[in-house]
Amino acid sequence: MRIPPALLLLLIAQPPSADPVIIGHPGIPQLDMTTLQRIYTGKIVEVNGTRVSPVNLEPGHALRLRFLDLYMKQDDEKYIGYWTVRRYVGKGTPPRELTSAEEVLHYVSETSGAIGYIDASQVGPGVMVVFTRP
Repeated sequence: MRIPPALLLLLIAQPPSADPVIIGHPGIPQLDMTTLQRIYTGKIVEVNGTRVSPVNLEPGHALRLRFLDLYMKQDDEKYIGYWTVRRYVGKGTPPRELTSAEEVLHYVSETSGAIGYIDASQVGPGVMVVFTRP
């Protein structure tokens, strides 16, 4: 099969879709998918005696959309709707929203119990990868 040059150029120019990894402040234990989902839906606030503080990127951010799809099995609209109802009935507040992966990295590295997600290439000192999609 011959790929037209214009299409080939378009395919090469597109960045690969980054899979987010879940990072935690040192002391956060390794997580599994179920625990991660329960944290991001407010159903649990503590893991192995450590209070967790999840953070999200702002709605519409490409990495947030990828996180919601891969880890939460939801889209942004459904996730926002879930938290709108949960807040209305007094069952909690959604995770704090930050504007960039750099902010997430800084927040998680500086805040005891914090977890968040960033591109795997951005993992640096002060955080641990606590879960990555199998």
